[in-house]
Amino acid sequence: MPRFRSRPSLTRLRSVSAEAFTLWRGRLLFLAGGVGVGLAAVLMAKCADAAQALFRDLLAPSPFLALAVTPAGFALAALLALTVFPNSQGSGIPQVIAARHSRDPGFRQALISLRVAVGKIAVMSLGLLCGASAGREGPTVQVGAAIMAAFGRLTPERLPGLILAGGAAGVAAAFNTPLAGIVFGIEELGRAYDARASALIVACIVAAGLTSLWLVGNYTYFGTTQASLPLGQAWVVVPVLGLLGGLAGGLFSRLVIAFGRGLPGRAGRRIAARPVAFAALCGLGVALCGLASGGAVYGTGYEEARAILHGEVPARPDFAPLKFVATVLSSVSGIPGGLFAPSLAVGAGLGGALHGLFGDVPMGALVLIGMVAYLTGVLQAPITSFVIVTEMTQDHAMMIPLMLAALLADAASKAVCRGGLYHTLAETILARAKVPQEAAPVR
Repeated sequence: MPRFRSRPSLTRLRSVSAEAFTLWRGRLLFLAGGVGVGLAAVLMAKCADAAQALFRDLLAPSPFLALAVTPAGFALAALLALTVFPNSQGSGIPQVIAARHSRDPGFRQALISLRVAVGKIAVMSLGLLCGASAGREGPTVQVGAAIMAAFGRLTPERLPGLILAGGAAGVAAAFNTPLAGIVFGIEELGRAYDARASALIVACIVAAGLTSLWLVGNYTYFGTTQASLPLGQAWVVVPVLGLLGGLAGGLFSRLVIAFGRGLPGRAGRRIAARPVAFAALCGLGVALCGLASGGAVYGTGYEEARAILHGEVPARPDFAPLKFVATVLSSVSGIPGGLFAPSLAVGAGLGGALHGLFGDVPMGALVLIGMVAYLTGVLQAPITSFVIVTEMTQDHAMMIPLMLAALLADAASKAVCRGGLYHTLAETILARAKVPQEAAPVR
């Protein structure tokens, strides 16, 4: 009789077990990292709300105190971002994109380390405490990527996917918009579809979303709306707001990119030589915008946008342009802060301001179209823009006009600013560092 041999079978069994262990270890890392991102998103939301409330208390004796508080706060925030927490400046999304494309582990670590994440939260809160027109969603992307990168030390071969998942989970947890998080990860952070990582990205977003739901409950960011736009003459607002929002958003991106790359001539040299003084000057500009708007342009703009959307207050004609200027100044100052919430506020003000011209169109429809159009103009990510606004309001009746507005705004924005904001800034980071990269970011 032939002798029974079990050794090859044992070898195959061990190989299968090792592969299964590696697979499930990776999945558990994504889930554990997602819980961490959800906790960080809730913490950042609480810090942002507390900072804005404290700023209002600081200005309670006199709104003119902003002329001293805001420039001083901007200067301190810029100094901390430059010296104590380098690479924490701005929204943080360009740093995440640059980290994904870099092949230098040291440079990647410098962009998305836990130290940078801690600094991002602290200095972002300081900026809002001083009235910066900034959001917390972009910083949540960088913090989420940093948390996932920390877990990625155990599986370095999956680090790019972990960074992508962390950034996407950051958006999902910040807005309570899981679908928008997935779309943002594919359209903006990755600019490519990775079938192998897609399921793990979803798992990370689910973990982050469940953590946020457990801590703060289920909510709709801007509250549920029932706005609609019946097919007919009212649809003229779609191309009007789409083109206007796209042009304004493209102009915003072009200005931020110009400062990010460095202005030419004497002005650029002076800004580079005295970044803290320049930040203080930007803070003074924000304070002046705040005084002109009655304090409406300070902070994220969430409360103002929500009030306009639900018709609780009329949209001031000067709100959108003043919020635009304040956000530009906050963005180019070098302090940490995101663009999503301020951009939505500018778009809401833009749509609300046109209600006098299109009185037959519901205010809610105008505001939603304005939000999508301007956000698309800034990001040049049309799918992310209309998905995120739809999820924020649960208003699916507006899906088709929002899609059309996003497409028109994207085309208008590209006529003003050829490259997408985040990817162009990421290219600038990589070019200055002169580090090897896998491929140039796709625009």
